[in-house]
Amino acid sequence: MTSRHPPGSPADASKAALRGTPSYVWRAGQERRLNMILAAAEGRERGRVFVDGCGVGQYLARLGESAHLAVGLDIEWERTREAYGRHPRVVCGAGEALPFPAHTFDLVLSHEVIEHVADDRQTLAEIARVLAPGGRLVLFCPNRGYPFETHGIYWRGRYRFGNIPLVNYLPQRWRDRLAPHVRVYSSRDLDRLIAGLPLRVVQRTIIFGAYDNIIARFPRLGRLLRAVLQALEKTPLRLLGLSHFWVLEKITP
Repeated sequence: MTSRHPPGSPADASKAALRGTPSYVWRAGQERRLNMILAAAEGRERGRVFVDGCGVGQYLARLGESAHLAVGLDIEWERTREAYGRHPRVVCGAGEALPFPAHTFDLVLSHEVIEHVADDRQTLAEIARVLAPGGRLVLFCPNRGYPFETHGIYWRGRYRFGNIPLVNYLPQRWRDRLAPHVRVYSSRDLDRLIAGLPLRVVQRTIIFGAYDNIIARFPRLGRLLRAVLQALEKTPLRLLGLSHFWVLEKITP
C-alpha cells in the first residue's frame, strides 16, 4: 500500500485501526478462504462478481480470472490504486452508497469489511440491492467469541496494535470503549443486522484462522496449532473461532 505516512507512524497506525489491514501476501489462509468462496458461489463466480472492500485486490484478482465481469470497491484511494495494478476494474467509494444499479451482481464478497464501515446495516442493505435475484453474498466478519481482539485497542489515548486477550468478553459498553474503531459480532448480532433484508441464509458457521504468521516462525508448532483449531470447526468449540462465515442469497421480496 502506498501511504501518506511512514510505516509505524501514529497516523499510519490509526488508519490501520480504522480500516483494517488488507492481505498483502497470498498464503494458505487466503487460499483456503478462496476455496470456501468458490464452493459457496456454486458457479456464480463465472458471472458478475463484486468485491466490496477489496483492499489491495488479492481476492479480486483471483475471482476476476474466471468471472464474466469483476469489480472491486474500496474507500481508501491508496488501496484502490494498488488494487488497480492487479485488476483493471476498481472504484473508490463507500459501501453505504454503492455506485451500481440494482440487480447487477451474481456474487458479492465482503471479506472482513463490515466491522469497519460507518453503517454496517446500510452497507448490507446496499449489497442486497445490487445483488441479482438468486445472487449470493459471501460474508466474513469477526466473531465476538474469539478470545482475542485482533484489531488492537485504544488505551489512555493511544492505539495499541496487537491481539489483545478477552476484550470481546467484556460487557458491550466497556468493550466499545477499548475498541471503538471496530465492531465484533455474535450470530444474534448478524441475525438482527440482516432482519428485513431480502436475504436468506444458505450457510453459516464459524472458522478459525490459518495462523500463517506463526507457521512462518515456528513451522511445526504452527502447523499443529492450525490442524487442532481447524478440527474444532466441526465441534461446538467453533464458537471460539476467529470469523463468521455466512452465505446469503438474494430473494424476491
